[in-house]
Amino acid sequence: MFATLVNGVAVSDAAHAVSVDERGLSYGDGVFETMRVQAGRVRLIERHMARLRAGCERLGIAPPTEMHLRSDIAALIHGHHDGVIKLIVTRGAGGRGYRPLTTLSSTRIAIMYPPIATPSQPGITVRWCNTRLARNSQLAGIKHLNRLEQVMAQSEWSDQQIAEGLMLDTEGELICATSSNLFLVTDGVLATPDLRFSGVRGVMRDEVIKLALCDGITVEERPLRPEDLLNAAEAFITNAVRGIRPIVALDSQRWPIGALTLSLDSSLAKSPN
Repeated sequence: MFATLVNGVAVSDAAHAVSVDERGLSYGDGVFETMRVQAGRVRLIERHMARLRAGCERLGIAPPTEMHLRSDIAALIHGHHDGVIKLIVTRGAGGRGYRPLTTLSSTRIAIMYPPIATPSQPGITVRWCNTRLARNSQLAGIKHLNRLEQVMAQSEWSDQQIAEGLMLDTEGELICATSSNLFLVTDGVLATPDLRFSGVRGVMRDEVIKLALCDGITVEERPLRPEDLLNAAEAFITNAVRGIRPIVALDSQRWPIGALTLSLDSSLAKSPN
């Protein structure tokens, strides 16, 4: 990592930068955002700020002011043209047990990482994950700190040729990839899981939906099953750091990088956000 701030203060030893009583460490009690820095600016920053506020509100955490968050971001970007910023907001430090103290002040952590590597291939190979996502409408959509399901899912493979794993929920619905949202194209219609019970409502997901609607593409947010993917003409995943990545292989199944996927990728590249 390039730099770390805790509550706006630069730390020289990131390994010892937070309290052992931190509720984000003890209970995953908080939210986070991972953001792409390009040409000295954060892509989709307004969407990231809105989702972070919404996540804090859902969990009952008093969010840091936007002024403080943007000040942290500006301090991290200074001197760096490209990279990845991770913002973490926890309920704060203090108190033993699950019941949070009402007197806690939230903790904000901001970390600047190096730029991601440019992929050598335009499309990716994915696999099915055995780990299932639990259904919980109270937590569905937000990017909370408890990511054990995703950790377990990514631990299932070590093959460097497989870029991502696709995850079902406990009822067998197709929800997402381990760190990305999923889109399918069938008969010219763009479909994506509705995330009513599980999954993260990604900022890039929302941006792609907006761009698709602006381009006159029909978009459906609905329950999907594995067979919907297998019958799709095109498939791709999205996240805020890597953008759109076409899926070209899953087991013996192959897909082309289709016209609609390429069109949306072009629209995304032209987007001012």
